[in-house]
Amino acid sequence: MKESFSANVKKEIIEKINSRSKADVCLMGLLTCCNQLSDKEISLLTENEDVRDFFVKNVNRLLERDDAVLVTEQSRKNSGALYNVEVAGSDNRIELLSMFAMDQSRRLMPDDLPKEKYLPQLAAGAFLACGSVNDPEKKYHLEFVMPSLDLCNDFGLILIEHFDIVPKHIERKNSQIVYIKESENIIDMLAIMGAQMCALEIMNVKMMKDMRNKINRAVNCDNANIEKTLKAAGKQLDDIELIDRTVGFEELSPALREMAELRYNNPDVSLKELGSMLTPPISRSGVNHRLQKISAYADEIREKLKA
Repeated sequence: MKESFSANVKKEIIEKINSRSKADVCLMGLLTCCNQLSDKEISLLTENEDVRDFFVKNVNRLLERDDAVLVTEQSRKNSGALYNVEVAGSDNRIELLSMFAMDQSRRLMPDDLPKEKYLPQLAAGAFLACGSVNDPEKKYHLEFVMPSLDLCNDFGLILIEHFDIVPKHIERKNSQIVYIKESENIIDMLAIMGAQMCALEIMNVKMMKDMRNKINRAVNCDNANIEKTLKAAGKQLDDIELIDRTVGFEELSPALREMAELRYNNPDVSLKELGSMLTPPISRSGVNHRLQKISAYADEIREKLKA
């Protein structure tokens, strides 16, 4: 089964964690946003095997044990497995919380934050725990489903103050959502968290979408111009035919007569092309001026016929 764009982002984030310091801060972000966080239970629900393995590997490393984490798997119809990853044992949970100076309030207060250079890994850990991003071919949307409003606000302030990204907030089904919809900000957010290749993919998709939109606008504009030209030519032919069957072309000046005959015999060509057919050639505005005179003369005939 093809992995989602969101899963690819998480895989790339984990692949870029290349030091223990970065892994520690990433785990801190992950724990802060996991499903349960207290000395009674620390657990994470995830569909992502890379996130599961990252959690197990780094919790065991920090606690210097091989069995500090229990993983149970729940199969689901048509949507792969759901993994419940738990830190086993009260002593392990207390030690882990102590390492990161955490409690169940889950606050990210300024005094508790890691050094600024590690804040990208903190955001990356939060994304691994509760983040998702849509396939850019469908729409631009990245979000973090936070476990509390306070954490939602703390995390939003970090994005604003340190990364110059201003997220939005919404409550959905009793969950607090920090989300970003602007494609440029999503690209920046992915690059900050270490998913540069996925950020580049969004840039490429955006460029292709912009190009398609420009082509569609140009085609629509051309179609509108063609329709306008055809309508104008149809009116000109009606005027010329009216003059011909009522008073005849002999009533027109030589220049207007030549123009009327030229337009009648070439109903589909543009004004510029009509001008080039004359000897000597005249400009598009010159052709338009003569056709307007013919139209005015046809309107005079119409008024007389009504009387």
